[in-house]
Amino acid sequence: MRDRFLSTVATVAITAAAIGAVVAVLGTQTSAQGPATLKTAWGEPDLQGIWTVEYDTPFQRSPRFANQEFFTEEQRAEFDRVRSQNRGRDERGARGSELDVAGAYNDEFGAMKRTGKRTSAVIDPPNGRIPPMTAEAQKIAATDRELRLALMQATQTCKQGLPGCAGGKFDPTPTTRRSEQPARYNTARMNRHDGPEDGALADRCLTIGLPEFGAGNGGGSFRRIVQTPGGIAMYYDVGQGQGWQRSIVMDGSPHLPSHIRQWFGDSRGRWEGNTLVIDVTNFSPKADYRGSRESLHLTERWTRTGPTTLEYVATIEDASVWTRPWTVTQEFTRQNEQENRIYYEPRCVEGNFGHPAVLRASRLEDQAFAEGRGPDPLTKDNASGGANFDPLQQ
Repeated sequence: MRDRFLSTVATVAITAAAIGAVVAVLGTQTSAQGPATLKTAWGEPDLQGIWTVEYDTPFQRSPRFANQEFFTEEQRAEFDRVRSQNRGRDERGARGSELDVAGAYNDEFGAMKRTGKRTSAVIDPPNGRIPPMTAEAQKIAATDRELRLALMQATQTCKQGLPGCAGGKFDPTPTTRRSEQPARYNTARMNRHDGPEDGALADRCLTIGLPEFGAGNGGGSFRRIVQTPGGIAMYYDVGQGQGWQRSIVMDGSPHLPSHIRQWFGDSRGRWEGNTLVIDVTNFSPKADYRGSRESLHLTERWTRTGPTTLEYVATIEDASVWTRPWTVTQEFTRQNEQENRIYYEPRCVEGNFGHPAVLRASRLEDQAFAEGRGPDPLTKDNASGGANFDPLQQ
């Protein structure tokens, strides 16, 4: 569900008028910290506009590039050539197979971007890889994965050894663990529909939230930044209706008390020269980023690096999940506000309308099986899909 319908109509989620923003620009002002910096009418660095990542960068560095931080121009050209011949989601499986169904969204719903300069968005550790998980986090992940694979064991996905059953094995006898509840709040799709929370967050029209690096880690999302004296708002146009807005508190006040938890965390910002630094804590335990929940701590840095470029650097920390903090960077390009002046709100409807129907259909399947009129629902894969070859990750 994080896959993104890219169109020429990018996001303009909130207008300056909507929150009383003043978007006038005085011009440029030379800074000792770097090149001329655009300023707002009240003298702050101007980060406003519609922004997106226009190049495709692997999130983690492929081992084949070891400590090579940047691609050569020859490598970028070759990747562009290979990727242009990749059929992606147009590569369908046998009719009626899980891989065929997973191809319901073909390449018309996506886009291929040119290969970026960096060999990974992760810039720290220097090897471009996410640090190892702690022993406790690995144990939690293993427990979670064990239940999910048990629910999948009698499906064709496991029988054919498809990616959706990675780490599991085929057993023609459906598991007896269908009614077992996960050890913690479920955020990913499970191979059953006994209740709404067996679905992924996106199935329920709940966005995954921060940190947000784009659908598929690098593409298919936009940022709309609007500034006011003493306040900054950011709108994220992501996924298929999972767009959301965050407000950054800029008055120097402390974070909320630790018992108050928010889906997108509590964002407290400050200026360090021309860089907006945002400290984010107080995440909800019902949100999840790669296994990190309420202990997630983000330090974001937004810097205007030119008239049409914006650098984003995020340091991610959770000592209960990773053995050390790690850092990701992205370069955003400003989009044309005149061409994108019309905004069609990407309101999520799949979960609101479709999810109840999925639950109803599952009850009918259960009834048919109980009456001997249909197969055991656990023999049908409702949780996974196919995986496409990505040469940038090999």
